Amino acid sequence: MKKLIPLLILLFLFTGCSTDDQNGGHSVTINLSVSDEVKASFESDGRLYVFLNQNLQVEPMDQIWPYPGRMSQIFAINRTGISPDGNITLEPNDDWTKTADWTFANVPEGQYNIQILWDQDKSESRINAPGNLYSEKQKITITNSTEVDVTIDRAIAERELAESELLHLVDFKSDTLSAWWEKPVHLKASVLLPANYDASESYPIRYNVAGYGGRYTRVNNLVNSSDFIDWWRSDEAPRVINVFLDGEGPFGDSYQMDSENSGPYGHALIYELIPHIESEYRGTDTATTRFVDGCSTGGWVSLGLQLYYPDHFNGVFSYSPDAIEFENYQLINIYEDENAFINEFGYERPVMRSTVGEPMISLRDFIAYENALGDSDTYLNSGGQFSAHTALYSPRGENGLPKPLFHPTTGEIDREVAEHWKKYDFKIYAEENWSTLGPKLQDKIYIWMGDMDQFYLNPATRAFSEFLESTDQPASDAEVVFTPMAGHCEQFSHKTVLMQIQERLREIEQ
Repeated sequence: MKKLIPLLILLFLFTGCSTDDQNGGHSVTINLSVSDEVKASFESDGRLYVFLNQNLQVEPMDQIWPYPGRMSQIFAINRTGISPDGNITLEPNDDWTKTADWTFANVPEGQYNIQILWDQDKSESRINAPGNLYSEKQKITITNSTEVDVTIDRAIAERELAESELLHLVDFKSDTLSAWWEKPVHLKASVLLPANYDASESYPIRYNVAGYGGRYTRVNNLVNSSDFIDWWRSDEAPRVINVFLDGEGPFGDSYQMDSENSGPYGHALIYELIPHIESEYRGTDTATTRFVDGCSTGGWVSLGLQLYYPDHFNGVFSYSPDAIEFENYQLINIYEDENAFINEFGYERPVMRSTVGEPMISLRDFIAYENALGDSDTYLNSGGQFSAHTALYSPRGENGLPKPLFHPTTGEIDREVAEHWKKYDFKIYAEENWSTLGPKLQDKIYIWMGDMDQFYLNPATRAFSEFLESTDQPASDAEVVFTPMAGHCEQFSHKTVLMQIQERLREIEQ
């Protein structure tokens, strides 16, 4: 039997207020302890998360992205000087940042899975970082005032690549980023070689950018898929080196671009990481057979890399990109709208819908989740999507945080910050630089978008497509495909992109 060391005792005392009775709420007392197995790795400073989820089939701490029907309610608070041998009482009136509209003194009746995470990692931006400590999920039933014993006895494991002679890890120290941050900064990637790889040959190369926050270990899904790996080893598969870039950055996904807040990630990729990888594996450094692709965040990044570094890639395959111009930042016109949460008609602005158009979650609620995840109690360092966007597009603000486009709780838009975002508005950038940029993009751009994208990304892609259609000297030959009633990333697959690259290689050879 594990010996349990008292760590934290959270006492949430119910006062018998009639309002709580009328709302059917009850107090919950959580007695929290830490096991010997993780005591030695426990750090005294961190952020404590309590997750409650009424979907009993899911792991509560994995449901932090506010997807309707499975999202957890999050309660978070920063704590310092905690000892694994000590006790502390957190009262109901402590300053929790939370997503629920109720408190621990008034938990609605029902069945929940509860889970607790101690975020003590300082090296990664998201709470699923290796070394963070957590409890096993456990079911509780709230029908009256309840006391629950929870034990932190697990640590998030280090990431590992699957076993394959074709798969290799790249762990590269960036001099540029290390100098910028004044500490060692490493960039990671995974390299999947073609079957019958011969180090004496030179190869085309594909740089894949993940959907939001995707890590270099996502290649494991391909290597462990018999369908993909059997095809990859067959004569049908193109002989192309695949590089899976890592999405980690200081404020969430780095977006592989230069940022006033995260640092020169674009420079580090183009002038440090890519030359390193290609000197190790590729046998050539020509851009003629270098391609980039991705979906969602990867769709934005891949298109951005082709636009901002046009001489370094000879084709982009961008699927369902994040908003690529900001008159349509999802449903927000950042240059004209006054508020991100409320539209011009006075309604809550949705951030997600079904493919038949039903709104699924509001931007206000989405940001509430990111506010809970950030130890600033705002989305500015949540590690989530809007944290990363703000870090990339915004100027530096106070306390080392990016300056927000919109207020974390009111949604009011800062017009000065909106002007600053223009540097990564692809339509503005392409329009202002078309005379020199246009010739370098010929035969290089393929974009796919579903016309019922769940995140309202199609209006921005439409606007960008209309700009491309209006160009001359040269007239753009970009291929932008819209599929009616299709949703987010619906047609993206690694096989599809690899065959598109194969076709592009045939065109180059002609």
